[in-house]
Amino acid sequence: MFTGIVRGMAQVESIEKKQDFQTHIVRLSGELSQGIEIGASVAHNGCCLTVTQIDDELVTFDLMNETLSATNLSQLSEGDYVNIERAAKFGDEIGGHNMSGHISVVAEITQVIETPNNKTLWFLLPLDKMKYVLEKGYIGLDGCSLTIGEVKGNAFNVHLIPETLNRTLFGRRQVGDKVNVEFDPQTQAIVDTVERVMDNRLKNA
Repeated sequence: MFTGIVRGMAQVESIEKKQDFQTHIVRLSGELSQGIEIGASVAHNGCCLTVTQIDDELVTFDLMNETLSATNLSQLSEGDYVNIERAAKFGDEIGGHNMSGHISVVAEITQVIETPNNKTLWFLLPLDKMKYVLEKGYIGLDGCSLTIGEVKGNAFNVHLIPETLNRTLFGRRQVGDKVNVEFDPQTQAIVDTVERVMDNRLKNA
């Protein structure tokens, strides 16, 4: 389980590409690597990956084809950075919201609005996924737990403070970039349940 509080960014040192499979070696330092062990879960841009090898600060992760096709991790090149969050531990403060590390869909950044003290980003989603996007609700974007601002058609925005911009990839994101999305699981469960109940009522009417 993750909380959506990204602790920092890590550089991808190398990528080994095979058929329908990739191995990423990422440099984790400081608190990002503290107490890390083989088998540990680490979120990369919000996607839960498992540690397979450790060589000092160089930590290895394997990515299956499903992960590559469903996330923006397939677009990484050596030297790129990813948002990193270590798995939550029992007793940790939950500063964001509960996240599983399972990516729901990829959104595209369509507009970046900069102001002196913050930045607003607009995202485009498939229309059928917008039922999970509610104003003032939670959403996970590249592993960050964020509050949804405005919702218009199949687009929504978030407002980012300087701390988020400095600590995460959002300080570098541009129009056209693809971002991993994890919908709030409680919102998704409620929407899906209501839809199922309504469908059953219509069938039995």
